[in-house]
Amino acid sequence: MLEQCEAALVFWLVEELLDSQTIDGCSKVFDYLESRRERMTAKNFKGKQLVILRACNELLRRLSRAEDTVFCGRVFIYLFQSFPLGDKSSVNLRGEYHVDNVTLFDELPINDARGPRIVDVDAGGIQQLAKQVGQEAPATELDLAQNDYAIDVSTETKSFKMDGKVQGTEKPVLDMDELYPIFWSLQDYFSTPTKLFDPPKLTSFRAGMEATLGKFKQVYRDIEVRGSARSMDESRRGTKRKRGGTCEDLAISFNPKYLTSRDLFELEISDLAFRRHVLVQALILIDFLLSLTPKAKSKLENVSNKSVLYAYTLEEEDANWATRMRTDIAAYLQQGAEGKFYYRMVDTVLSRDKNWVRWKAENCPPFQRTSVSAEAFVDAKNGAQKACANKRLRATPLGTLDLSFLSDEENRDGLDQLKDPNRYSIPKIEDFSGPIGEDDFDLEMAKTEEEKQLLANARASKLWRTLRIASKSKLNLLDRIDDGHNLQALFGGSGDENGARKAADGDDIETESSSALHRPSTETLTTIELDSTLARGTM
Repeated sequence: MLEQCEAALVFWLVEELLDSQTIDGCSKVFDYLESRRERMTAKNFKGKQLVILRACNELLRRLSRAEDTVFCGRVFIYLFQSFPLGDKSSVNLRGEYHVDNVTLFDELPINDARGPRIVDVDAGGIQQLAKQVGQEAPATELDLAQNDYAIDVSTETKSFKMDGKVQGTEKPVLDMDELYPIFWSLQDYFSTPTKLFDPPKLTSFRAGMEATLGKFKQVYRDIEVRGSARSMDESRRGTKRKRGGTCEDLAISFNPKYLTSRDLFELEISDLAFRRHVLVQALILIDFLLSLTPKAKSKLENVSNKSVLYAYTLEEEDANWATRMRTDIAAYLQQGAEGKFYYRMVDTVLSRDKNWVRWKAENCPPFQRTSVSAEAFVDAKNGAQKACANKRLRATPLGTLDLSFLSDEENRDGLDQLKDPNRYSIPKIEDFSGPIGEDDFDLEMAKTEEEKQLLANARASKLWRTLRIASKSKLNLLDRIDDGHNLQALFGGSGDENGARKAADGDDIETESSSALHRPSTETLTTIELDSTLARGTM
């Protein structure tokens, strides 16, 4: 509190204490660090972070990941909780690989009986062994393994249906002795993926992955057959046995370093957790290969950290193989107990890892954002209040129709409007005079046949309604209408003309009165014909 000494003095003392203690003593000292982590790293962390990082890294070098797995995890958790998430001290900005992770495995004797020999894949042990045997050193380690054991990875077997047609091609499954060197040679590619930029080594890796996955599928089928047979035997005996392995055992299984002895190879291949660990390694490497396709590389063209970008571009054939292999591995991991849950967990981790890869390619931009100023906060608050406030609606919003026709007229309700006499009263004949005249004028001015047809239909409708109304009040004038023409007799002034005509022709009417008694008049016939016409129209 008084700041009378250096801020990192406590961690310097802890570093010296860790160097002088055994592993058990270091565990007790680390208990003290964990209990006071927040208090010790609260102030002046920049002056302490280098000492903390140096002390923890030195402690991790002394610990064995196989025997002190829990202690190593505690150290890593302490570092993760102490340092910020975006700190570059734990980021491999240059994309360097852990080339010191060397996988050693037994070289089985071929033509001599000199016992097993250890092969160092990374240190050129295969080439030295080839010279001792008297062979020429091949270009790649996997090629040497294939030459020593006479493995032809290009041979294929064809399966036939009953009709003799070829159903498909399947590569033969190798036995354990043939698969052993090929399987452990894959670890060299897993630790250094850039070796796959060499086309011969990429071809060897493809052959090794196909052989390994084929063997895994065969082992899984054999285990399933044995399990079903065992369950049938137990059901016959009627006894219940506890399963040897559970899902909890698979969850807590951890292999800091694989045991590569040939004697343990069958047992390791039969272990589901072992097979899953190897296939997860393959998924990580295949995702790395798929990130080198032209489409994936185009997404990282504008990043600033060019050290994690590679000039190598994966060919289309290799990309198709990688996609197909990833699909096969995903289908295999979803089998068995809790297979779908396990694959979903792995796929989620790999998907999030792509975001970290992009963050590293962008040179690790900081996650922290500067605090918002008081003025910006007030402006944003006022804008949000205005956006959420109730607004007064306009009487006629823009773009809407005028709905005034729905309002009540003359303070009458809807029922009174329905009782309006204008809705059901018969119109006068004179009301059709103007519309029929307009139709005649438009019909004369029409240019197209379609327009003429429409106007003719409209005029015929009005004419039919006019004649129907005239049949009740001016039936005697219907004989003067000639096929819809000469309608002026029905419209205004027809009554006077009719009286004058009767006065002028009075004598003729009296002369013919005697004959009129014996035959119906023309007006009577016209009335009868009109009534029959209206009756047919009504029907």
